[in-house]
Parts: sequence; C-alpha cells; structure tokens
Amino acid sequence: MRWILRLLSHGIALGIGFALGIYMLPILTAPDSPDTATLTASADGATYTGSFTRDLAGSDFLHWGTGRVSLSPQQITHMGALAPGPDYKLYLAPEFVEDEAGFEAIKATSARVGDVKMFDGLILAIPEGINIEEYTTVVIWCETFAEFITAAQYR
Repeated sequence: MRWILRLLSHGIALGIGFALGIYMLPILTAPDSPDTATLTASADGATYTGSFTRDLAGSDFLHWGTGRVSLSPQQITHMGALAPGPDYKLYLAPEFVEDEAGFEAIKATSARVGDVKMFDGLILAIPEGINIEEYTTVVIWCETFAEFITAAQYR
C-alpha cells in the first residue's frame, strides 16, 4: 500500500512539474520586448488601432490580453500585456470573434501574420501578400492547445 501511495504522490508531483514547465518555459526564453519609446514610435504611423481587453468570452485568468494594437500596412504594434504561454500566433481575421469556437469557424479565412514570443509589447512585420484592409480583427491564438487568448477589432 505504501508503494502505491508513493507512486501516486510522485506521479502527481511529476504532473504538476510538467505543467509548470510548459507554462514557465515561454516566459524564461522570451526575448526582451521593445522599449516604450520604440513601441510608441512604431505605433505613431498606424492606419488603424484597436484594444485588447480581458473581458472577452474566451478569455480567462490564464488566457488574456490588454492594451492597444496599432496596424499599418507594414507592421502591427502591441502596447500592453499578454498572458504568457507557448506557441502564440497573431492572425488577422475577417470578423470579430471572442472565443475558441468563433475563431475555429473562421481560421481558414484568416491570415497568419507571425509568432508572438514577447508578452509585454511587440512589433510584427506584416508578410508580403497580406492586406490589412481585407480584415477587421487581430487575434492572438495558441496553436499548441487550440486556445483563444484575445482579440481586438480595428475596423
């Protein structure tokens, strides 16, 4: 009986350690975010702006974003914070969504802009062939866990 309890307790500890590792690794390996002056200068020439808020239906205490997102035809700038996590991607979507089911329904018609590796502000170049005028919303999505993080409507 004692061996079963030891195996169970060690298994639980291993599971908790693994989960913490998945959560902490992106934080520990994240590159430094751009400073405020760089973010402000990048956002100054924006064509559109929108806001990430924590009160979306698909956001919770582990999956959220706050702050302002600015778009120009060349780049996207986020001044704010994102809940840290693995494998975040930034998409431009043709309509506003606020949860997993909503984004999964339009993911095929959305454009993947790039990887989100910074959680306190970021600047992402828009790849050639993506026209921001064809979309209305910026979505942050976790590919690994198919988890909605946040969205901001800019048009």
